[in-house]
Amino acid sequence: MAKKQKADEDAGEKPEPIDLSTIPEEEIKKALSFTPEDMAGPLLEESSFATLFPKYRESYLREIWPLVTKTLEKHGVACKLDLIEGSMTVSTTRKTWDPYIILKARDMLKLLARSVPFPQAIKILDDDMTCDIVKIGNLVQNKERFVKRRQRLLGPNGNTLKAIELLTECYVMIQGSTVSVMGRHKNLTMVRRIVEDCMKNIHPIYHIKELMIRKELAKDPKLANESWDRFLPRFKKRNVKQKKPKATKKKKKREVFPPAPQPSKIDLQLESGEYFLKPDEKKAREIERRKQASAENRAKKEAQREKAFVAPRESQKSQKPIKRESDSDKIEALKAKFKSQAKINENKRSGDGDVSDYVASSKKKKAKTD
Repeated sequence: MAKKQKADEDAGEKPEPIDLSTIPEEEIKKALSFTPEDMAGPLLEESSFATLFPKYRESYLREIWPLVTKTLEKHGVACKLDLIEGSMTVSTTRKTWDPYIILKARDMLKLLARSVPFPQAIKILDDDMTCDIVKIGNLVQNKERFVKRRQRLLGPNGNTLKAIELLTECYVMIQGSTVSVMGRHKNLTMVRRIVEDCMKNIHPIYHIKELMIRKELAKDPKLANESWDRFLPRFKKRNVKQKKPKATKKKKKREVFPPAPQPSKIDLQLESGEYFLKPDEKKAREIERRKQASAENRAKKEAQREKAFVAPRESQKSQKPIKRESDSDKIEALKAKFKSQAKINENKRSGDGDVSDYVASSKKKKAKTD
């Protein structure tokens, strides 16, 4: 058989790839498993990793630390909790039989520092489990916007986070400015993509819909070797701000010759002839100029003062014309008045007089004579 395989290789024929789906999972796990018998001797050098933890985790870590030491002793790894410096340290010993377990222990300390509970963090020591810590603090500059987008990952009553965990088969823990994820490597990349897109203002619900469709399509064996792009939804951004067209500036005409320089003070004095005057004449001219300027200013001020005494214009409203009586009208009115009075007197004289009128008149006369 070996000669035949060599002959095939020499002929240029590639060996057929092994189909893992035909091999049972138990045999694969046995082949990939690592036991203490596989380690020929102890490790040559000591490896250690230290991780800092926040102050609020101190009381919880002090409670569970005996369980941490007991768990790591099974794998031959030593651990130390330093409350003064606020750090956790793991290191290999001569009893360590798995060279990769130190990296797993380091990941467990990172998860404990990021508020992952101990029963969940201990699962990272399994071979098929990996972890990823996504830093989201620097993805959004505005603090209020960061808090809102982080809340989108949780959703109302944590429903969005539960949906992500069910579809990706990962454990997700949001704490502060980090997101801790535990699961298989392929699923970790999916969760990281959802988290980073959420911080870029893409809602997690779009990814959740896509994952649900992919899960249903994976059940159909006919679509195993086909592209699923036609089934997946394509979402368009609706809140993208349209860029305003830039106002094009008109290009100035480029002149061949540069503009003429402005005349200096000496040039102006040469033109007016002031430059050649004597100092006394210059002084006299300056005084005259000042007097003229002061006279102009005075005239302006006087004009402004006089404006205050000018009566404002009356509004020309519609007034009724006043009728003025002429002298002839007045004379006629007086004539009519006298005529009416004369008629009244004539009527009195023509009528019979009473005895009382005469008696009264005689009494008056007697009074006068007395």
